[in-house]
Amino acid sequence: MQDINGRLIFIQEAERLKNVLRSAHTSTGRHESTAEHTWRLCLLAMTFQDLLGPLDFERVLKLCVIHDLGEAIQGDIPAVVQQATPDKSQRERRDLMALTKSLPPTLQTEMLALWEDYEYASSREARIVKALDKIETIIQHNQGLNPADFDYAFNLAYGKKHANVHPVIAELRALVDADTALRATVAGLGPSSST
Repeated sequence: MQDINGRLIFIQEAERLKNVLRSAHTSTGRHESTAEHTWRLCLLAMTFQDLLGPLDFERVLKLCVIHDLGEAIQGDIPAVVQQATPDKSQRERRDLMALTKSLPPTLQTEMLALWEDYEYASSREARIVKALDKIETIIQHNQGLNPADFDYAFNLAYGKKHANVHPVIAELRALVDADTALRATVAGLGPSSST
C-alpha cells in the first residue's frame, strides 16, 4: 500500500507542471504550459518515428515525458535567458529528485537516469529528443500569437547544433527555419534582426 500511495503522491505533485507557463504563446495568444509543450513533443516524436530509423521508441517517449519534469517546482527558464542561468541543470536535477522522492528507489533512479540522458544527450534517442525539443519550441514560436517585439532571429540559432543528429531532423529544421524567416519578414523585422 505504501508503494502505491507514494506513486499517487508523485502523480499529484507532477500536476504542478500543468501550471508552469513558458514564454511561448499559443495561436490564441495565451502562454503555453510546460505540460502542453511536453505533450506536443511526444506527438512530434510519434509523427516522425517511422522516418528516424531504428530507435528504442519507448525510451524516446519516456525521455520526452521526463525532460522538463523538474520544472514543476521552480518553473521554466526561457531559452533566451538560459545562458545567464548557469545553474539551470543542477537546479532542475535537484527539483526532479525532490519531485520523485515518494517513488520507489528503482523508479526514482530510472527517472533521474532518463533526465540525465536527455540533459547530456548521451544516447541516440536522447539526441533525437533534444533536437525535436528545440524544433517543437520553434514551431510554437512560429505558430504563436506573439508580441510585436518577438525575436524571431533567436529561433534561427536556437538549438541549431542539435539538428544534424539525423537527415530527417536536419530537413525538418530547415523547413522550420524557413517558416521562422517568413514570420520575421511578415512581422517587419527581417530574418536577421534581433531585439
